[in-house]
Amino acid sequence: MTQTASRPASSRPSESPDPLVHQLYVIGGQQRRPRPIRADVMEGDWYEYNEGIALKIDIATARIDVVAEYETPEGARPLENPAILYKSGSLVGDRLYATTQTEVLVYRMPSWELETRLSLPFFNDVHHARPTARGTILVAVTGLDMVAEVTLDGDVVNEWNVLEPGAGVWGGRFSKDVDYRLVPTTKPHLAHPNHVFLIGDEPWATRFHQKDAISLLDPSRRIDIGVERLHDGVVYGDRVYFTSVDGRVVIADTRTLKVVEVINLGSMHEPDTLLGWCRGLLLDGDRLWIGFSRIRPTAFRENVAWVSRGFRRSMATHVACYDLRERRLVSEIKTEDAGLNAVFGIFAAG
Repeated sequence: MTQTASRPASSRPSESPDPLVHQLYVIGGQQRRPRPIRADVMEGDWYEYNEGIALKIDIATARIDVVAEYETPEGARPLENPAILYKSGSLVGDRLYATTQTEVLVYRMPSWELETRLSLPFFNDVHHARPTARGTILVAVTGLDMVAEVTLDGDVVNEWNVLEPGAGVWGGRFSKDVDYRLVPTTKPHLAHPNHVFLIGDEPWATRFHQKDAISLLDPSRRIDIGVERLHDGVVYGDRVYFTSVDGRVVIADTRTLKVVEVINLGSMHEPDTLLGWCRGLLLDGDRLWIGFSRIRPTAFRENVAWVSRGFRRSMATHVACYDLRERRLVSEIKTEDAGLNAVFGIFAAG
Protein backbone atom coordinates (compact mmCIF):
# COMPACT_ATOMS: atom_id res chain seq x y z
CA MET A 1 0.00 0.00 0.00
CA THR A 2 1.34 3.45 -0.89
CA GLN A 3 0.23 6.71 0.57
CA THR A 4 1.42 10.21 1.34
CA ALA A 5 0.67 11.65 4.74
CA SER A 6 2.41 14.35 6.71
CA ARG A 7 3.22 13.70 10.34
CA PRO A 8 4.95 15.98 12.84
CA ALA A 9 8.66 15.56 13.46
CA SER A 10 10.77 16.42 16.47
CA SER A 11 14.07 17.53 15.01
CA ARG A 12 16.74 20.10 14.35
CA PRO A 13 16.98 21.15 10.68
CA SER A 14 20.34 21.11 8.94
CA GLU A 15 22.70 23.98 9.75
CA SER A 16 25.30 23.40 7.02
CA PRO A 17 24.71 25.07 3.65
CA ASP A 18 24.48 23.46 0.26
CA PRO A 19 23.93 19.75 0.88
CA LEU A 20 24.08 17.60 -2.23
CA VAL A 21 21.08 15.57 -1.06
CA HIS A 22 17.95 17.56 -0.20
CA GLN A 23 15.53 14.74 0.60
CA LEU A 24 15.88 11.28 2.10
CA TYR A 25 14.00 8.01 1.97
CA VAL A 26 14.23 6.13 5.26
CA ILE A 27 12.85 2.59 5.56
CA GLY A 28 12.29 0.29 8.51
CA GLY A 29 9.52 -0.94 10.77
CA GLN A 30 6.81 0.04 13.20
CA GLN A 31 7.13 -1.58 16.61
CA ARG A 32 4.49 -3.94 17.93
CA ARG A 33 3.62 -3.80 21.62
CA PRO A 34 6.18 -5.88 23.53
CA ARG A 35 5.23 -9.19 25.09
CA PRO A 36 5.06 -9.59 28.88
CA ILE A 37 8.36 -10.07 30.67
CA ARG A 38 9.45 -13.68 31.18
CA ALA A 39 12.22 -14.90 33.39
CA ASP A 40 14.22 -16.35 30.50
CA VAL A 41 13.57 -13.67 27.87
CA MET A 42 13.92 -9.93 28.23
CA GLU A 43 10.85 -7.88 27.36
CA GLY A 44 10.27 -7.53 23.64
CA ASP A 45 12.46 -8.58 20.74
CA TRP A 46 14.38 -6.89 17.94
CA TYR A 47 11.88 -8.15 15.37
CA GLU A 48 8.50 -7.52 16.94
CA TYR A 49 7.24 -5.26 14.17
CA ASN A 50 3.83 -5.20 12.51
CA GLU A 51 4.35 -3.02 9.43
CA GLY A 52 7.01 -1.85 7.03
CA ILE A 53 7.23 1.95 6.90
CA ALA A 54 8.98 4.20 4.37
CA LEU A 55 9.43 7.91 5.05
CA LYS A 56 10.40 10.83 2.84
CA ILE A 57 12.24 13.53 4.78
CA ASP A 58 12.88 17.07 3.60
CA ILE A 59 16.24 17.90 5.12
CA ALA A 60 15.91 21.69 5.21
CA THR A 61 12.52 21.73 6.93
CA ALA A 62 12.58 18.31 8.66
CA ARG A 63 9.12 17.62 7.22
CA ILE A 64 8.33 13.90 7.22
CA ASP A 65 5.88 12.20 4.87
CA VAL A 66 4.90 8.54 4.99
CA VAL A 67 5.26 7.37 1.38
CA ALA A 68 4.75 3.62 1.75
CA GLU A 69 3.40 1.10 4.22
CA TYR A 70 3.70 -2.65 3.66
CA GLU A 71 2.47 -5.85 5.23
CA THR A 72 3.86 -9.26 4.23
CA PRO A 73 0.97 -11.43 2.98
CA GLU A 74 -0.12 -14.64 4.67
CA GLY A 75 1.66 -17.70 3.35
CA ALA A 76 4.98 -15.87 3.38
CA ARG A 77 5.17 -15.25 7.12
CA PRO A 78 4.80 -17.20 10.37
CA LEU A 79 1.26 -17.74 11.62
CA GLU A 80 1.92 -16.14 15.02
CA ASN A 81 3.76 -12.92 15.80
CA PRO A 82 5.28 -12.46 12.33
CA ALA A 83 8.02 -9.88 11.90
CA ILE A 84 6.70 -7.40 9.33
CA LEU A 85 9.06 -4.59 8.37
CA TYR A 86 11.37 -3.31 5.68
CA LYS A 87 14.96 -4.43 6.12
CA SER A 88 17.88 -2.90 4.20
CA GLY A 89 17.82 -2.30 0.47
CA SER A 90 19.64 -0.86 -2.54
CA LEU A 91 18.55 2.11 -4.63
CA VAL A 92 19.94 1.63 -8.14
CA GLY A 93 18.72 4.03 -10.80
CA ASP A 94 14.96 4.34 -10.44
CA ARG A 95 14.53 0.98 -8.69
CA LEU A 96 14.60 0.32 -4.97
CA TYR A 97 15.40 -3.29 -4.08
CA ALA A 98 13.98 -3.54 -0.56
CA THR A 99 13.68 -6.59 1.65
CA THR A 100 11.31 -7.79 4.30
CA GLN A 101 11.84 -10.72 6.62
CA THR A 102 10.87 -13.17 3.84
CA GLU A 103 10.75 -11.17 0.58
CA VAL A 104 12.58 -9.08 -1.97
CA LEU A 105 10.47 -6.17 -3.21
CA VAL A 106 11.34 -4.10 -6.27
CA TYR A 107 9.79 -0.63 -6.34
CA ARG A 108 9.75 1.84 -9.22
CA MET A 109 10.82 5.20 -7.83
CA PRO A 110 9.72 7.83 -7.02
CA SER A 111 6.14 6.54 -7.36
CA TRP A 112 6.72 3.59 -4.98
CA GLU A 113 4.94 1.33 -7.47
CA LEU A 114 5.59 -2.27 -6.45
CA GLU A 115 6.79 -4.01 -9.63
CA THR A 116 8.13 -7.31 -8.32
CA ARG A 117 7.58 -9.34 -5.19
CA LEU A 118 9.86 -12.36 -4.77
CA SER A 119 9.54 -14.83 -1.89
CA LEU A 120 11.27 -18.22 -1.86
CA PRO A 121 10.94 -21.00 0.76
CA PHE A 122 14.48 -20.50 2.09
CA PHE A 123 13.97 -16.76 2.69
CA ASN A 124 14.27 -16.26 6.45
CA ASP A 125 15.35 -13.03 8.15
CA VAL A 126 16.34 -11.55 4.79
CA HIS A 127 18.40 -8.44 5.51
CA HIS A 128 19.54 -6.99 2.19
CA ALA A 129 19.34 -7.28 -1.59
CA ARG A 130 21.55 -5.87 -4.32
CA PRO A 131 21.16 -6.20 -8.12
CA THR A 132 24.09 -7.29 -10.28
CA ALA A 133 25.13 -6.12 -13.75
CA ARG A 134 23.79 -9.35 -15.25
CA GLY A 135 20.27 -8.79 -14.00
CA THR A 136 20.34 -11.11 -11.00
CA ILE A 137 19.88 -10.16 -7.35
CA LEU A 138 22.21 -10.93 -4.45
CA VAL A 139 20.19 -11.66 -1.31
CA ALA A 140 21.54 -11.82 2.25
CA VAL A 141 19.51 -14.64 3.79
CA THR A 142 20.58 -13.97 7.34
CA GLY A 143 18.45 -16.67 8.95
CA LEU A 144 20.27 -19.41 7.05
CA ASP A 145 23.74 -17.84 7.25
CA MET A 146 23.83 -17.70 3.46
CA VAL A 147 23.82 -15.43 0.43
CA ALA A 148 21.85 -16.41 -2.65
CA GLU A 149 21.98 -15.10 -6.19
CA VAL A 150 18.52 -15.29 -7.79
CA THR A 151 16.69 -14.05 -10.84
CA LEU A 152 13.58 -11.91 -10.77
CA ASP A 153 11.66 -15.06 -11.74
CA GLY A 154 12.89 -16.84 -8.61
CA ASP A 155 15.49 -19.13 -10.18
CA VAL A 156 18.51 -19.78 -7.93
CA VAL A 157 21.79 -19.08 -9.72
CA ASN A 158 24.23 -19.39 -6.80
CA GLU A 159 24.20 -20.20 -3.08
CA TRP A 160 27.02 -19.45 -0.64
CA ASN A 161 27.46 -20.69 2.91
CA VAL A 162 29.12 -17.68 4.57
CA LEU A 163 29.87 -19.46 7.84
CA GLU A 164 31.82 -22.26 6.16
CA PRO A 165 32.86 -20.94 2.73
CA GLY A 166 33.11 -23.75 0.23
CA ALA A 167 30.71 -25.98 2.12
CA GLY A 168 27.16 -26.52 0.93
CA VAL A 169 24.16 -24.78 2.44
CA TRP A 170 21.94 -27.86 2.75
CA GLY A 171 22.21 -31.08 4.70
CA GLY A 172 23.66 -29.69 7.90
CA ARG A 173 21.70 -27.24 10.01
CA PHE A 174 19.22 -26.49 7.24
CA SER A 175 16.97 -28.60 5.00
CA LYS A 176 15.57 -27.88 1.55
CA ASP A 177 12.34 -29.54 2.67
CA VAL A 178 11.49 -26.78 5.16
CA ASP A 179 9.61 -23.60 4.28
CA TYR A 180 11.66 -21.20 6.40
CA ARG A 181 9.30 -18.32 5.69
CA LEU A 182 6.96 -19.92 8.22
CA VAL A 183 9.68 -20.33 10.86
CA PRO A 184 9.67 -17.37 13.28
CA THR A 185 13.41 -17.51 13.93
CA THR A 186 16.44 -19.70 13.35
CA LYS A 187 18.51 -17.89 16.00
CA PRO A 188 21.16 -18.04 17.18
CA HIS A 189 22.82 -17.20 13.90
CA LEU A 190 26.47 -18.14 13.66
CA ALA A 191 27.57 -15.65 10.99
CA HIS A 192 24.55 -13.36 10.43
CA PRO A 193 25.36 -11.94 6.97
CA ASN A 194 23.39 -8.72 6.77
CA HIS A 195 24.69 -6.81 3.76
CA VAL A 196 25.94 -7.66 0.29
CA PHE A 197 27.99 -5.40 -1.95
CA LEU A 198 30.07 -5.49 -5.12
CA ILE A 199 33.70 -4.60 -5.65
CA GLY A 200 33.69 -4.43 -9.41
CA ASP A 201 31.77 -7.58 -10.32
CA GLU A 202 32.95 -9.48 -7.24
CA PRO A 203 30.19 -10.17 -4.70
CA TRP A 204 30.93 -9.64 -1.01
CA ALA A 205 29.01 -10.11 2.23
CA THR A 206 29.38 -8.67 5.70
CA ARG A 207 29.46 -11.11 8.62
CA PHE A 208 27.97 -9.59 11.76
CA HIS A 209 29.47 -11.96 14.30
CA GLN A 210 32.89 -12.36 12.64
CA LYS A 211 33.16 -8.55 12.34
CA ASP A 212 34.38 -8.79 8.77
CA ALA A 213 33.43 -8.95 5.12
CA ILE A 214 34.41 -11.74 2.75
CA SER A 215 34.47 -12.27 -0.99
CA LEU A 216 31.90 -14.87 -1.98
CA LEU A 217 34.06 -15.99 -4.91
CA ASP A 218 37.34 -16.17 -2.97
CA PRO A 219 36.82 -16.19 0.83
CA SER A 220 40.56 -15.75 1.37
CA ARG A 221 39.91 -12.16 0.27
CA ARG A 222 38.67 -10.64 3.50
CA ILE A 223 38.25 -7.22 5.11
CA ASP A 224 38.92 -7.52 8.83
CA ILE A 225 36.85 -4.83 10.56
CA GLY A 226 37.20 -6.07 14.12
CA VAL A 227 35.62 -3.20 16.09
CA GLU A 228 32.06 -4.26 16.93
CA ARG A 229 29.37 -6.24 15.19
CA LEU A 230 28.63 -4.88 11.74
CA HIS A 231 25.85 -3.62 9.56
CA ASP A 232 26.00 -2.09 6.10
CA GLY A 233 28.69 -2.35 3.51
CA VAL A 234 28.22 0.51 1.06
CA VAL A 235 30.73 1.17 -1.72
CA TYR A 236 31.56 4.72 -2.78
CA GLY A 237 34.38 4.86 -5.33
CA ASP A 238 37.37 2.94 -3.94
CA ARG A 239 36.04 2.98 -0.39
CA VAL A 240 33.51 0.77 1.37
CA TYR A 241 31.73 2.12 4.43
CA PHE A 242 30.56 -0.11 7.28
CA THR A 243 28.53 0.75 10.37
CA SER A 244 29.15 -0.93 13.69
CA VAL A 245 26.22 -1.31 16.04
CA ASP A 246 27.83 0.86 18.73
CA GLY A 247 28.04 3.98 16.57
CA ARG A 248 31.25 3.78 14.60
CA VAL A 249 31.79 4.02 10.85
CA VAL A 250 34.65 1.95 9.46
CA ILE A 251 36.09 2.88 6.06
CA ALA A 252 38.11 0.33 4.09
CA ASP A 253 40.03 0.55 0.82
CA THR A 254 38.53 -1.73 -1.83
CA ARG A 255 41.95 -2.20 -3.47
CA THR A 256 44.07 -3.09 -0.44
CA LEU A 257 41.15 -4.52 1.60
CA LYS A 258 42.54 -2.67 4.63
CA VAL A 259 40.74 -0.39 7.07
CA VAL A 260 41.86 3.19 6.47
CA GLU A 261 39.75 5.04 9.05
CA VAL A 262 37.42 4.47 11.99
CA ILE A 263 35.06 7.34 12.84
CA ASN A 264 33.56 7.34 16.33
CA LEU A 265 30.23 9.13 15.92
CA GLY A 266 29.76 9.18 19.67
CA SER A 267 32.66 11.64 19.99
CA MET A 268 30.46 14.23 18.24
CA HIS A 269 27.78 13.96 20.93
CA GLU A 270 27.56 14.68 24.64
CA PRO A 271 29.56 12.21 26.74
CA ASP A 272 27.85 8.92 27.68
CA THR A 273 25.11 9.31 25.05
CA LEU A 274 23.63 6.02 23.84
CA LEU A 275 22.98 6.83 20.19
CA GLY A 276 21.07 3.64 19.44
CA TRP A 277 21.56 0.59 17.26
CA CYS A 278 23.59 2.02 14.37
CA ARG A 279 22.35 0.86 10.96
CA GLY A 280 21.69 2.63 7.65
CA LEU A 281 24.25 4.80 5.84
CA LEU A 282 24.26 7.40 3.06
CA LEU A 283 27.30 9.42 1.99
CA ASP A 284 26.47 12.97 0.86
CA GLY A 285 29.69 14.63 -0.24
CA ASP A 286 31.48 15.54 3.00
CA ARG A 287 28.39 14.62 4.99
CA LEU A 288 27.32 11.25 6.27
CA TRP A 289 23.73 10.29 7.12
CA ILE A 290 23.40 7.50 9.67
CA GLY A 291 20.37 5.75 11.15
CA PHE A 292 20.00 4.93 14.85
CA SER A 293 17.27 2.71 16.28
CA ARG A 294 16.22 2.97 19.91
CA ILE A 295 17.87 0.24 21.96
CA ARG A 296 15.22 -2.29 22.89
CA PRO A 297 15.54 -5.42 25.04
CA THR A 298 16.56 -8.61 23.27
CA ALA A 299 16.68 -12.26 24.20
CA PHE A 300 20.19 -12.42 22.76
CA ARG A 301 21.94 -10.30 25.36
CA GLU A 302 25.39 -10.71 23.85
CA ASN A 303 24.35 -8.59 20.85
CA VAL A 304 23.93 -5.56 23.11
CA ALA A 305 26.71 -6.18 25.64
CA TRP A 306 28.28 -2.86 24.64
CA VAL A 307 25.21 -1.02 25.98
CA SER A 308 26.36 -1.64 29.55
CA ARG A 309 29.55 0.36 29.09
CA GLY A 310 28.48 3.39 31.14
CA PHE A 311 25.93 5.00 28.81
CA ARG A 312 23.31 7.16 30.53
CA ARG A 313 21.43 9.21 27.92
CA SER A 314 19.48 6.99 25.51
CA MET A 315 18.15 8.50 22.29
CA ALA A 316 14.96 7.75 20.37
CA THR A 317 15.05 6.32 16.84
CA HIS A 318 16.41 8.97 14.48
CA VAL A 319 18.64 9.76 11.52
CA ALA A 320 21.64 12.02 12.00
CA CYS A 321 23.92 13.96 9.68
CA TYR A 322 27.64 14.41 10.37
CA ASP A 323 30.13 16.73 8.72
CA LEU A 324 33.18 14.52 8.12
CA ARG A 325 35.46 17.43 7.29
CA GLU A 326 34.70 19.40 10.47
CA ARG A 327 33.96 16.29 12.56
CA ARG A 328 30.69 17.61 13.98
CA LEU A 329 27.03 16.72 14.23
CA VAL A 330 24.98 18.74 11.74
CA SER A 331 21.41 17.63 12.43
CA GLU A 332 19.18 14.98 13.96
CA ILE A 333 15.67 14.07 12.80
CA LYS A 334 13.53 11.81 14.95
CA THR A 335 11.33 9.28 13.15
CA GLU A 336 9.24 7.68 15.89
CA ASP A 337 6.47 10.29 15.76
CA ALA A 338 5.99 9.29 12.12
CA GLY A 339 5.64 5.61 13.08
CA LEU A 340 9.16 4.44 12.23
CA ASN A 341 10.64 2.73 15.29
CA ALA A 342 13.61 1.00 13.63
CA VAL A 343 15.78 2.33 10.80
CA PHE A 344 17.27 -0.15 8.34
CA GLY A 345 18.06 1.90 5.22
CA ILE A 346 18.67 5.50 4.12
CA PHE A 347 18.63 6.59 0.47
CA ALA A 348 18.76 9.81 -1.52
CA ALA A 349 15.31 10.86 -2.75
CA GLY A 350 15.08 12.62 -6.10
